[in-house]
Amino acid sequence: MKNILVLCTGNSCRSQIAHGYLEFFTDANQVKVYSAGVETHGVNPKAIVTMKEDGIDISNNTSNNIEEYFDVPFDYVITVCDNAKERCPFFPTQAQKFHYNFPDPAKAVGTDEEILNEFRNVREQIKVYCKDFLKSVNL
Repeated sequence: MKNILVLCTGNSCRSQIAHGYLEFFTDANQVKVYSAGVETHGVNPKAIVTMKEDGIDISNNTSNNIEEYFDVPFDYVITVCDNAKERCPFFPTQAQKFHYNFPDPAKAVGTDEEILNEFRNVREQIKVYCKDFLKSVNL
């Protein structure tokens, strides 16, 4: 069993989207996916909506703090924003670390449709990243 942690600032958007795709693209008997933040902001409703548009339900996900997972032996840790990479506390792990700074869709401004479109754009970037990541680590 491989353990993957996706880490972001508030565990509300980008890490939740990545969590959803990594679970969707892998076998639950071989991979356990976790997501966390250096803070917890709750799962963003727009992240839930845009993932549902792509057939993935993250509505039961929770926003978790990284400190909850200090005892988990991660194989891979993926930070999805620069802030999380810089603020991530040290915790003992032999995990391979990966980083990609995705734009924060929660900071989008404009009409509801323009904001949803930003969530969709980021969702698609994360979807491609997750597929490429899994291929690169042979999962």
